[in-house]
Amino acid sequence: MDDRTLIRLLRRDPDAGLRAALQGYGPLVKAILMRVLPRDPREVEEGMADTFVALWRRAAELERDRTPVRPWLAVTARHIAIDRYRALRRQNTLSLDDGLGETLADLNAFDRLGSEAEVLAGALVAGMDQPDREIFLRKYYLLQPTKEIAAALNMTVSAVNTRLSRGRDRLRRQLEEKGVHRHV
Repeated sequence: MDDRTLIRLLRRDPDAGLRAALQGYGPLVKAILMRVLPRDPREVEEGMADTFVALWRRAAELERDRTPVRPWLAVTARHIAIDRYRALRRQNTLSLDDGLGETLADLNAFDRLGSEAEVLAGALVAGMDQPDREIFLRKYYLLQPTKEIAAALNMTVSAVNTRLSRGRDRLRRQLEEKGVHRHV
């Protein structure tokens, strides 16, 4: 189902729309949540619910702005997961894993942009050529460690880091060209 059809279905028949969204995007959202919240299935379930409720609530805005659903859901799921992780950490029930801590620090640059710019950044990432798109999606949306990305794509860690650095620079320039003046 294409994005426009899904959004219209969400607005016309929320139950059917949410079922369709879960069927089409549930595995992506769950994978993102599980990268951040691997020890707590209840938190993953709550994060899934929060992500898809947010999609339903923002359907009119997404339709008006012609926002691609997949990147929007990935960004939203990531934020929900990070917020839940931080809340759990404040309750001292989780310790910060070094790799996740490093990735969360990387994500702070994107977090400072604001939701409209994040959606734009997601759309720009979705438009990247391979393997850069996959590297960015794995690193910033699925929160995979660079070493894991390199192994999955049969690349060196250095090559992945170089592509991430160049991709961030390219993304920063594109965002500035689109009128986003904060720095990534």
